Amino acid sequence: MNQPKLACRNVWKLYGPEPEKFLASHDGEPDLATIKEGGYIPAVRNASLEIHEGELVVLMGLSGSGKSTLVRCMSRLIEPTAGEIEFDGEDLRAASERELVELRRHKMGMVFQHFALFPHRTVLENVAFPLEVQGVDVATRNARALEIIDLVGLHGRGNYYPRELSGGQQQRVGIGRSLAVEPDVWFLDEPFSALDALIRRDMQDEFLRLQSTLQKTIVFITHDFDEAIRLADRIAIMRDGVIDQMGTAEELITNPGSDYVAAFTKNVSRAKLLRVHTLMGPPSDDAVGEVDGHVFVASVASQILSSTVPLRVVEDGEVVGSITAAQVTEALFEAE
Repeated sequence: MNQPKLACRNVWKLYGPEPEKFLASHDGEPDLATIKEGGYIPAVRNASLEIHEGELVVLMGLSGSGKSTLVRCMSRLIEPTAGEIEFDGEDLRAASERELVELRRHKMGMVFQHFALFPHRTVLENVAFPLEVQGVDVATRNARALEIIDLVGLHGRGNYYPRELSGGQQQRVGIGRSLAVEPDVWFLDEPFSALDALIRRDMQDEFLRLQSTLQKTIVFITHDFDEAIRLADRIAIMRDGVIDQMGTAEELITNPGSDYVAAFTKNVSRAKLLRVHTLMGPPSDDAVGEVDGHVFVASVASQILSSTVPLRVVEDGEVVGSITAAQVTEALFEAE
């Protein structure tokens, strides 16, 4: 497999007096009880993951699970207590402060829950701000900002001020500003959680559209499993600072690695999560009609359930299997 775009290995972040010495005194792997008995706060414990170019990885868990702290360690906004952080194979923990500043200015984009727009600047000026910091001339940065404003669906609003925009529009400005430097890696920390349900859904759709165009490497934080399912290539579920399990949404729900992951995913609609090729059997001579193996079962459930004979499962123009109403019924209902 290719070298990961971003990786962390055995990362720890403990809060307390001289945490490095504490870790070393316990062979680098104290258990949770020992950490708490020592008076330390275990924000991240021995976390490892690799994210490949163009991949969208979601970190999720309850409040206090360590997901935001891990992202801040990976972007070196805070210093890990121990472990390795690599960006394009380079050791980020060895980077100087100046190198980190340049990296964040040119190769990392960040969006947080609170938009932090400049209220006295227009949409155009907000989006162009990172380029202004880089010293890009006015004409070039404004031209780039206008392209981004169109890209995030705010055409014609470049001269508006944040107070004149809805919450969803303000978040689009925040997303646009983070894209101004054309980052290699994009960190988003619960960017839609402050929005109401309808606007949030619209922003997820917009985000998927952007990603299909830009193909960024993305680390996205959420506590909403439905949002994770819609957006992620892979999901890492965190608990008490540990990555409990990482995999696709299908893998997490069909093969939970712990009772915690099973509880986290038990109320998720399997029809929205499972794809046709996950449930299919071998090709059948009796099959008629066809369904796409890549799609979620929910989108074709009525077609499958109403058929008295198997349906062919097709991927990229080739028959790869067949599926029956009985298979769908068993997967969606008997597994409950």
